[in-house]
Amino acid sequence: MQWYVLQTRTGEEEKLVEMVRRVVPHPLYGECFVIYHEQVWRRQQKNFVQVRRAFPGYVFITSREPEALFFCLKKLPAMVKMMARDDDFFLPVEAEEEAFLKQMMNEQHVIGLSYLETDGKGRILRAAGPIKSCISKIVRLKFGKRYALVRLRLLGREKEIFFGIVLKEDLKEELWYGKVEAPIHVPEKYCFEKIDYEMIEVHL
Repeated sequence: MQWYVLQTRTGEEEKLVEMVRRVVPHPLYGECFVIYHEQVWRRQQKNFVQVRRAFPGYVFITSREPEALFFCLKKLPAMVKMMARDDDFFLPVEAEEEAFLKQMMNEQHVIGLSYLETDGKGRILRAAGPIKSCISKIVRLKFGKRYALVRLRLLGREKEIFFGIVLKEDLKEELWYGKVEAPIHVPEKYCFEKIDYEMIEVHL
C-alpha cells in the first residue's frame, strides 16, 4: 500500500485518526496512524522517557485507492477546514521516505531510544537502535540533553527530527516514563531491553 500524509492542526492528530477509523470505509485504507518518538528528559534528579509526536500536524494513512480515499476524506469536517487554507493536505510519501520511516519505528509507530557509545570527547564510536542507520544525517548532538537532531527529507522538504539517546552511564540508572502523547500503554519504568543492542561501528 502507498503511504500518504494528512495535515491537520498540531494537537489534533489523534482526533483525526479516530475520525478516519470511525467514518472512512476500511476497504479504502489499510492503516491510519501518528508517528511518535521517545526522548529522555531529566527532572528532579531522575531521568524520564517522554513519548511525543515526531511530526506534529502530520497523520499517516496507507491506501491502494487514493482517489476514492481522497473524495471520502473531503467529507470529514477536519479535512474541510484544512482544504480551505492548504492545498497540500493530502500528499504521497516517496518510497525511499516510507522505507526509512519503517526502519526507524516499531509496530506501535514509535521511534525508540538509541544508544551511543563515545570516546569521552564527543566522538561516536558505536551506535545501536533507530539512529544507527542515519548517523550521517545527524546535524546536532547534545549529549547532556540526551538527543541527536537528524535532518531528513519528507514530502520533498527538509525536516528535522529529535532522536532520544542514552549513553553508557544511563544503563546503570532507572528511567521512568513521563509525558506520553501516544495512545499506548506504557509501564511505570522504561526497560532497556527494548533497545536494539545490535551495534554498528561508526567511522566518521
